[in-house]
Amino acid sequence: MEDVLAVYHLPYDPKHPLVCMDESCKQMIGEVRAPVPCAPGRPARVDDEYVRNGVAEIFMEVEPLAGKRHVAVTEQRTRKDWARQIKEMLDERYPDAEKVRLVMDNLNTHSTASLYEAFAPKEARRLAERLEIHYTPKHGSWLNMAEIELSVLKGQCLAERIADIETMRAEVVAWEHDRNNQGATIDWQFTTRDARIKLKRLYPKI
Repeated sequence: MEDVLAVYHLPYDPKHPLVCMDESCKQMIGEVRAPVPCAPGRPARVDDEYVRNGVAEIFMEVEPLAGKRHVAVTEQRTRKDWARQIKEMLDERYPDAEKVRLVMDNLNTHSTASLYEAFAPKEARRLAERLEIHYTPKHGSWLNMAEIELSVLKGQCLAERIADIETMRAEVVAWEHDRNNQGATIDWQFTTRDARIKLKRLYPKI
């Protein structure tokens, strides 16, 4: 925990950007009957009955100090899916960074071993050397600032029924562009000192 908190309070460094990554999912819901649009004096109406069209996976990547985020909607989230997101992040969004300080939870797919499953050893090593990974502790996913962005995404963009993955991707891209244009940053206030006081029960007793 203190490792993540220490990273959060480092000054902004474009050569060593801080990026938080998290994953979630969204069930795709189709309509059985066409919704009735709103009219003067009458709200829109949606039938309670619906069709389940599977689940889409969401990769959230946010740079809290720069106010930038990237969201990918995929059909699954295997080791190779995670590895592809890492490669795109490093080569397309942070090509000039020496190392990316990456904060994420300790999911079994979140390791450099996944890079070796997706790419040739030379390429996997190249990518791994540009990562400085900081894991949130078990039951400490609230420490990941990407969870804040996922909450905003779900509230502003994914609260309504979405029937298919292509529509979801289009909605998410529009949200991402708008959010990035706003330059919305995250002002993290919780410090190591706060943790030692408020979460004292989590520390070993000596």
